[in-house]
Amino acid sequence: MVVSLMERLAIRCYQPRESLHSSEDIAQSGRKRIARMSRRPASDSARAGRGGREPNVRTGRSMVDFRRPVKCDCLAIGLDRSDKAGDTTNAMKILTRYIALELLKWFLLSLTVLTLIILIFFVSREAIRHGLPPAQVVRLVPYFLPIALWIAVPGTLLLAATSVYGRLSGWNEIVAAKAQGISPRKLLEPIWVLAFCLSLVTVYLNDLAVSWGRVGAENLLVRSAEEIAYGMLRTQPTFAMGGLEITVKQVVGRRLLRPHIWVKGKGSGSDVTIVADEVELKTDHERNELILILQNPTFVTELGYGGQFPNERFEYPIPLPDAKLAGDLSPSQLELRVIPAEIVKQKERIERREKEMAAKAACQMLSGDLGALTGNEWEIHARLLRLDRERLCRLRAEPHRRWSAGFSCLCFAWVGAPLAIRLRNRDVLTSFFLCFLPILIVYYPLLVFGVDAAKVGRLPPWSVWLGNVLLIAWGGYLLRKVLRY
Repeated sequence: MVVSLMERLAIRCYQPRESLHSSEDIAQSGRKRIARMSRRPASDSARAGRGGREPNVRTGRSMVDFRRPVKCDCLAIGLDRSDKAGDTTNAMKILTRYIALELLKWFLLSLTVLTLIILIFFVSREAIRHGLPPAQVVRLVPYFLPIALWIAVPGTLLLAATSVYGRLSGWNEIVAAKAQGISPRKLLEPIWVLAFCLSLVTVYLNDLAVSWGRVGAENLLVRSAEEIAYGMLRTQPTFAMGGLEITVKQVVGRRLLRPHIWVKGKGSGSDVTIVADEVELKTDHERNELILILQNPTFVTELGYGGQFPNERFEYPIPLPDAKLAGDLSPSQLELRVIPAEIVKQKERIERREKEMAAKAACQMLSGDLGALTGNEWEIHARLLRLDRERLCRLRAEPHRRWSAGFSCLCFAWVGAPLAIRLRNRDVLTSFFLCFLPILIVYYPLLVFGVDAAKVGRLPPWSVWLGNVLLIAWGGYLLRKVLRY
């Protein structure tokens, strides 16, 4: 005899298990309980048991036949209450465990796919741009991996939240859980915990990507200048990198025939143009130099001076830019742990420049050199002081930018999960795009506005958090609706 799911649920909710001995008793007791819940007369149930009309219960949208075997994809409506009335601890544990596993499954799957797509895009772009050989392409992967993960984590977490909670709501799991006395807040706790942990991980990935990933990739490309130059010159006549530009007529093995080389001068030095019969490239990794081995070279400087070395092989070393010093790095390339020290140094630099300008202005005024006070020299000093102050503003805004970008994971989950519950759409992509579109329209423009304004000092550094604050307020409103209705 087939006993339906709702019959078993009705019996276990209102009658001790010890009093039920046979499937006939279970079925009969369940039908009586359903009849009372649906406010139908007892005579109808008796007639149904004697072969009359099947007992049906209206559940809002359709008539449900409870004598027909039920195949249910839902979880909460099939949970048994504990023997002790009102105890929902076991049900909450099962639900939260199920939701956590579903979130991890969707998150890891989507993270793997999206990370691979982003990684392939970045590595392929650099390989095509610089003509890298396969060995150098493989060496680039570790440097771009933190960048790809940092970009992928917030979006994939939102996809996991909307897919899991959208399906739960579409299957009426949330309604069934509330009917058992389980608050939707308990069902949302797994995504909140996961989002908070991933926010901290994303902050670390952001810091690692900009301070190690980008700089490491640039240094790898510079140190591979020899392979990159030969690879590009075999497909095109010109190669340029930093302060070096080489144009050749033909490439034969490792010999570059009839080269025309331009080298940028160091500091205030003049540029140098080199013409030779042929040239070979060689990298000295110990000295971090690219050596040009020239045959019959002729050197001409920008000022017209030069020299010729006929029938000789001449080695001309060109220093390669190494890992940049902290003081020369952009604030967006600094590690979070060194930014406070850089802020102190930048303040001292600004104070020192202001004192020098004040002392120089006082000397010119005391000496009566009023014409010098309106000269071009003061425009240069004012521009340098303005650049120093802008760098200080960028240093102050950078930690806020990284922390706010990292905690976008928590904000996305805070909005995405209750919004998916409200939409009640079981389709994964539909739920995701309905949640992501408002975030794309509102959050990212506010983030860009706050970062740009904080970098130039128009707004305080904490204005970077404007987008996060708006998402928190929106998510709180949606959560209130979910808890009340």
